[in-house]
Amino acid sequence: MTLASGSKLGPYEIVGQIGAGGMGEVYRAKDPRLGRDVAIKVLPASFSQDADRLRRFEQEAKAAGLLNHPNITIVYDIGSHDGAPYVVQELLEGETLRSELASGRFAPRKAIDCGIQIAHGLAAAHDKGIVHRDLKPENVFVTKDGRLKILDFGLAKLTQGEAGSGPQTNMPTATAGTEPGVVMGTLGYMSPEQIKGKPADARSDIFAFGAILYEMLAGRRAFHADSAGETMAAILKEDPPDLSITNQSISPGLERIVHHCIEKNPERRFHSAHDLAFDLEALSGTSGTPASGAPPGLRTRRPSSLLLAALPALLAGLLIGALATRSSRTGPPTFQRLTFRRGTIWTARFAPDGQTIVYGAAWEQNPLDVFLTRAESPESRPFGLKDASLFGVSPTGELAVMLGARTAWRGYERSGTLARIPLAGGSPHALLDDVRYADWGSDGKELMVERRVSGKHRIELPIGTVLYESSIRMESPRVSRDGKRVAFFQGDALGDIAIRVVDRAGKVVTIQHIADWWNLAWSPDGSEIWYSAPEPGSAPGIASFQAVSLAGKRRLLLRIPGTPELQDVAPDGRVLFGQTHLRWQTDGIAPGETAPRELTWLDGSTVRDITPDGKFILMQEDAEGGGPNQSIYLRSMGGEPPTLIGEGIAHALSPDGKWVLANVPGQLGKLILLPTGPGSPRPVDLAGVPAGVAAGLFFPDGKRLLVESHPSEGPSRVYVVPLDGEKTRPIAPAGFAMPPFGNPVSPSGDRVALVGAGEVSYLVPTDGGAPAPIAGLEPGEFPIQWSGDAGFVYVHRGGAPPARVWRVELATGRRELLREISPADRAGVFSIERIFLTPDGRGIAYCYRHNLSDLYLVRGLK
Repeated sequence: MTLASGSKLGPYEIVGQIGAGGMGEVYRAKDPRLGRDVAIKVLPASFSQDADRLRRFEQEAKAAGLLNHPNITIVYDIGSHDGAPYVVQELLEGETLRSELASGRFAPRKAIDCGIQIAHGLAAAHDKGIVHRDLKPENVFVTKDGRLKILDFGLAKLTQGEAGSGPQTNMPTATAGTEPGVVMGTLGYMSPEQIKGKPADARSDIFAFGAILYEMLAGRRAFHADSAGETMAAILKEDPPDLSITNQSISPGLERIVHHCIEKNPERRFHSAHDLAFDLEALSGTSGTPASGAPPGLRTRRPSSLLLAALPALLAGLLIGALATRSSRTGPPTFQRLTFRRGTIWTARFAPDGQTIVYGAAWEQNPLDVFLTRAESPESRPFGLKDASLFGVSPTGELAVMLGARTAWRGYERSGTLARIPLAGGSPHALLDDVRYADWGSDGKELMVERRVSGKHRIELPIGTVLYESSIRMESPRVSRDGKRVAFFQGDALGDIAIRVVDRAGKVVTIQHIADWWNLAWSPDGSEIWYSAPEPGSAPGIASFQAVSLAGKRRLLLRIPGTPELQDVAPDGRVLFGQTHLRWQTDGIAPGETAPRELTWLDGSTVRDITPDGKFILMQEDAEGGGPNQSIYLRSMGGEPPTLIGEGIAHALSPDGKWVLANVPGQLGKLILLPTGPGSPRPVDLAGVPAGVAAGLFFPDGKRLLVESHPSEGPSRVYVVPLDGEKTRPIAPAGFAMPPFGNPVSPSGDRVALVGAGEVSYLVPTDGGAPAPIAGLEPGEFPIQWSGDAGFVYVHRGGAPPARVWRVELATGRRELLREISPADRAGVFSIERIFLTPDGRGIAYCYRHNLSDLYLVRGLK
């Protein structure tokens, strides 16, 4: 079946044919609903009568549809037209890796970069139980911006829940079978076990990867002979020529990785693509001369979250001396792991002697505490403070600590009572309540604090002297070594984050804009600010330590896999950092059920709404730790695979379940309505709403939206935005905001629960009446849902689990405990961050983060 330009295939309009192969024809098409171009692979109708070929086609769609990763082609849809099935996937611009190889061998650095991307794609597929089984240069696509995408999961084997054996064949090349005894794949890239007809697993893909990496480095195939039989014999019995013969610039470490991939015995290969990616990242930057203008250092990509779960074992051995080579003049940085328990590092500092290390952590399921350790000892000793965390250590040997640490609904926001206590021991002396951050001045006498007063965030140095005040909080403030300045991070509602410095006169200077904040400290000589953050301009998964001068000149200190949170810098240049693994988990309890069911899809699942009947949830997916391509899903509470709705940041479902309110991808100030079924996206007219849309949801009639605007400076404000073209209007004074999650609109839409100054919750009439405090609620308690009869609100206060949801009667303020929520595994969980209830309180969905980290000492950064 050949489709003419302009013809329709389901909702898609064909633009033209762009390719054809054994698995069908590929067309460029336009999706008028989302206004994007797509690629459609169509299996010819005559082939659809072949059950074997049809099964392969359907398996490709099923396998690829499970995956959402930047190094794997995205599948959007599947359907059938005139008896011919088709699959819709992202349209790629560029060429295959085979075409790139036509120009000859790659430079080692380019081969490593390509290899890292392919390995990450394979790791994501293997994590889902999917083996490609036909990896080759023709099935790897290189986009115009240099991103590699793995194509064609037509031979993929779903190793989890695989059906029993079917009829076997004796075909000598790739067939549709998944059963033992069937030869699968493409000659030259097939593993020995595939040639023998044995089952293929992830290690078979690693063999094919090794053959591709060899070809990129050598400019010739690893296994290639005049006949198919001779090629098979070479794979089974022979090793390809050493790479050092064909490319003198190959490092021994890189050649070792290649040969480790193409071992004949699968038990001797890398056991996972995560390990393979990690070893390649460790070599990155050591294979040639650094790029012009860039300091010598690592060229690595951060591994996915599942690799980070294994970092305690990997980093202990591989990071020491093998993670990077900075240059022959300075030597490689060395890494030493200091902690060996399961939990979260909050703060770590060097003591004045330079050898003792003080840190605050919550290990296993215990509360925060302060610990002491030394580099020469694997043991940590508790300091003896319970429910306390560390702020800083003075030059004179005194600790500033946080007592009674309270965690807000966001797990990373804490406040408590600032106290000081000698490092030698004693009783703490409480100084100030509601402090978020503190640090010592250079003389060891003054203390700097960041705290909230009358709705404003303040940096004070010393306590009581305000250097800087803003409605937007400051993060990770640190006093300079000479005591004259304070450096800190500050963001806004649109996601812009800056490193700023304020001096003793109150002058604030913006030093640099960055993508995210992961802690900062002053350099050994005090002339720079050192910080950890995602690698600028790179794909998600690459992290680095950076240095920036007060004039804004930035330089790279180190690239490193993972999420490294820089904690402290010693005068001699040693650095403390926490290697952190974050994983979101979403759980739900459907009406009529008692036990929670995990609803997490990838590694960044957060719940955004729940249908009134409790059957479905709206879910946001920020896989690979986030990035520009957040995905929106609709998922059954019964646990069936979710439906991909589109891209963007999800806010809410419409009352009839037909629309999702979301931010336009990459445009946080714009809203769009995405259909959950047939239909086209609809932009939302936000005329009358200032820039900086932070949240939105539907009124019960489905004809109006409640929208919160939070400009980069100035107070937030809440508006009613009609969808029928009527005038937008505010419904509360400036400074009011929507609760952080849940549905604050009454069943009839006549009242809205909003949060005012001091985190006090109010009922606000939508017709313009005066706000009134909700009886029985304390500051910091948020309404997250109304009962169906509007007589009650369900209320939650942020904090460490167990999280409690109360049912509060509006007329009297009387309350009763409705639910208590606590994850089965509480290690690294500091709060339940989003809770959504049905109006009858019987259905619930919630999410939380496992924040697990280990403390490391690195020497040799300059």
